[in-house]
Amino acid sequence: MFTLPHELAPLALQNKRVIYDLLFHASAETLLQVARDPKCLGADIGFFSVLHTWSQKLDHHPHVHCVVPAGGLAPDRSRWVSSQPSFFLPIAVLKKVFRGKFTEVLQKAFQSGRLRFHGSLKPLGNPKVFASLLRQTWRKQWVVYCKRPFGGAEHALRYLGCYTHRVAISNHRLVALADDKVTFRWRDSAHKNKKRQMTLSIEEFLRRFLLHVLPRGFVRIRHFGILSTRNRAALLPLTRQLIDADPSPKARPDAQTKPPAKHDGLWQCPQCGGPMLLLERLTAMQLRLRSPPCNNSVAAV
Repeated sequence: MFTLPHELAPLALQNKRVIYDLLFHASAETLLQVARDPKCLGADIGFFSVLHTWSQKLDHHPHVHCVVPAGGLAPDRSRWVSSQPSFFLPIAVLKKVFRGKFTEVLQKAFQSGRLRFHGSLKPLGNPKVFASLLRQTWRKQWVVYCKRPFGGAEHALRYLGCYTHRVAISNHRLVALADDKVTFRWRDSAHKNKKRQMTLSIEEFLRRFLLHVLPRGFVRIRHFGILSTRNRAALLPLTRQLIDADPSPKARPDAQTKPPAKHDGLWQCPQCGGPMLLLERLTAMQLRLRSPPCNNSVAAV
């Protein structure tokens, strides 16, 4: 996840199309460049990025989530290069490269007159004031966060199916609408993701929600590298072929002969004793509306 410093958030709000586009390309070029470095991975990777502009409290918080396979194609396209099981790319390097690339393209956007400044941001139209803003953000540690991998393709699809097309807030987080106020749930990441509730006036709730409306026609899910539209027709079949031929621990015969791990009793079917598979997660409201299953129904798939 690549996040813009909060000092640049007001500028992004007045120049959504320009700044969000720069955020996409600077973060993508950062991943591609660092992954190509032989000291890191030494491979051409592919990934897709999803733009989010909100925090849990609906504040303006521009960032992109990048979903990346654990490896890439060797420069000569002869093999699949797998990353280490517990390490993909160095975060410290990603932070520095991302800061440099975004600052460079933002400076070019200013020099070419693509940025607009209104209201309290009018002084930024002065080159010296704008340069001072860039120096201020340069001194900071930019936020690049790496999350643990998904448990498999099924988990990734289930997660992304709900996550990629959600805007600002999901319906199940809305608690109440009373006395011209809206109450919703939010997750406090500063206190171990403790669930809390926030109540806002209707005007303030709508103001925060409308901060995240994107310009007409803006594409908020984009593909890069070997997954880009230009490359995937030729490189995806090659990638699948090389992954199948990759002698990784999962593909070795000795790894397959190991006895399967014992399943937790909570995830065993009470009827047949087989492992239970998670098919769907239901919210509290959905559980209320859903009738209990019949006794003769199958307990697990």
